[in-house]
Amino acid sequence: MAKDEKERKRLYLEGRTREAEALNNELDRNVAALEGILNATLEVDDYIDLDSLKQTYRQPTFYATGFGAVKSEPEPEQVPPLSGFGSLIPGAKAKHAVAEQAAEVAHAEAVSAWRDAEAEREQAIAAAKALHDEAAQKKREDTDAANAKIEEFRAKLDAGDPEAVVDFHGMVLDASGYPDSFPEGHKLAFVPESKQLVLEHDLPTFDVIPEAKAFKYVKARDEIAATAQSATQRRALYAMVIAQTALRTVHEMFEADRRGFVETIVYNGMVDSIDKKTGRPARVCLVTLRTTRDIFEELDLRRVDPEECLKGLNAGVSKKPSELAPVRPVLEFKMVDDRFVDETDVLSGLDQRPNLMDLSPSEFESLITNLFEKMGLETRQTRPSRDGGVDCVAYDNRPVMGGKVVIQAKRYKNTVGVSAVRDLYGTVVNEGAGKGILVSTSGYGKASFEFAGDKPLELLDGTNLLYLLKKHAGIEARIEPPEDWVDPEAATVESPEARRG
Repeated sequence: MAKDEKERKRLYLEGRTREAEALNNELDRNVAALEGILNATLEVDDYIDLDSLKQTYRQPTFYATGFGAVKSEPEPEQVPPLSGFGSLIPGAKAKHAVAEQAAEVAHAEAVSAWRDAEAEREQAIAAAKALHDEAAQKKREDTDAANAKIEEFRAKLDAGDPEAVVDFHGMVLDASGYPDSFPEGHKLAFVPESKQLVLEHDLPTFDVIPEAKAFKYVKARDEIAATAQSATQRRALYAMVIAQTALRTVHEMFEADRRGFVETIVYNGMVDSIDKKTGRPARVCLVTLRTTRDIFEELDLRRVDPEECLKGLNAGVSKKPSELAPVRPVLEFKMVDDRFVDETDVLSGLDQRPNLMDLSPSEFESLITNLFEKMGLETRQTRPSRDGGVDCVAYDNRPVMGGKVVIQAKRYKNTVGVSAVRDLYGTVVNEGAGKGILVSTSGYGKASFEFAGDKPLELLDGTNLLYLLKKHAGIEARIEPPEDWVDPEAATVESPEARRG
């Protein structure tokens, strides 16, 4: 007995030790997955081949089982013939004739019953076959319809339809294999005038970082104890996770866009939390950046330090992400929400909202001046520019963060050229201003964003302007250039040379 008890204890201790080892193995896998978030996507092609989403129809085989075995037609019962002596018995012939007649009747009844049974069986088979064929036809039609939708989507995507571009990149995000502990929420918008994709991406909270560093079975207490990971190590790993997630997602968006519709990406990484001051839900931006394809594709993501890489991209990164210290988004998603653009398109021509393109230069100047006054700036000097825009030197009276601001607004139909951004920067320098803001009724190209990337410049396009007018000045406007509208020469779309530069 003592020997059996000893063996039982030994097996128990081994089992508990294996439990601790299993917990350590799972912990190691989780940490490795967090540390390798960026490298994981570099090993795969993030492009989604739409043909791979198509269904293949295969005609299902019909099996006539469950309807009973096929039986042959009943054979007639053979009445033995009379023997020579038997025929001499009185009445034998009559009895034999009766027996033969009875056999014939029995055979006829058996054949009739067999035919009825076979007819019933064949009817059941035919009914089952009809149901099978109907289901097969429905499956074929459903397959053809699903594949037709994919082809319809492909045509829209090839044509650069903004909604299709958004949907495609949403599919890429949905297909990205982040750890199960990561949230899956995101919002996308596409500004075709600027070829700019704007992404608001849900990031994991600090809880995604394991509290334990290792597990060990303690025999004396018969428990599996956890060694805590230091707070410093957890914070460092979380900051690394946030940085890698931002780079990974931007990489996936650019890599999947083989059609070349996206030249610029704005990425805002958000965390849903609770504001400890108010107890109400809060949505905090922990990382924000705007980058162009040309700049991003020069990076060797296999060798970069993710946090240093974000600095090189002039990204805004929370100084204390584990404490949800926010950063101001490069561009708030609600300012480019495609639903807002759709609403404008639907209502155009039906409502009485002012069309900014119909205003006189002085009216447009007054509008922009009023807007930025409503936003808290003190305008000191305005002058109309020759292209109908407005140059406004204003002051932000906030201490430390405030200062002189140069604002320029341009009413253009086509993409604003990078020369306008360079001119604004020159004005900022000449005026000794701390910041320059360029507002356009159209959009900007990648060269403009690249030039403004490391400078105190902010570029707002037409949808941004409409949003700001509605939010701060209470003006619901629209932007519809007349058919004969001609942009000033200085506003021509960037040349291929400028776009490459």
